[in-house]
Amino acid sequence: MKKFFLILLNAAPIFAMIGVIPLVHDDYVLTIIYVAIIAVSLLVKKTRHDILIFVVGFVVMFGSEYLFVTTGVETFHRTSLLGIMPLWLPFLWGYGFIAIKRVVQILNH
Repeated sequence: MKKFFLILLNAAPIFAMIGVIPLVHDDYVLTIIYVAIIAVSLLVKKTRHDILIFVVGFVVMFGSEYLFVTTGVETFHRTSLLGIMPLWLPFLWGYGFIAIKRVVQILNH
């Protein structure tokens, strides 16, 4: 039960980020909100390699999304980043990688 609770706590920022998407229609404002959520989350708990994991998730998933969009596999209605995807999406992916790393650590202990 404790592991389940810890997993929910680590997923809470992602739930918050996803929850504000339909409420905030300006991608730039939404990106600022995401950066604030990520910053607060890292201030509350920052573990070794969190920033590196964030950067890897940001870059790898940006590249993947870019490939998906340019090949027609995926499309977005919000295209504030290079005209292909929402500006906030790589930030969500980056923090998602941190959350995944933390969940794996919880499950391994």
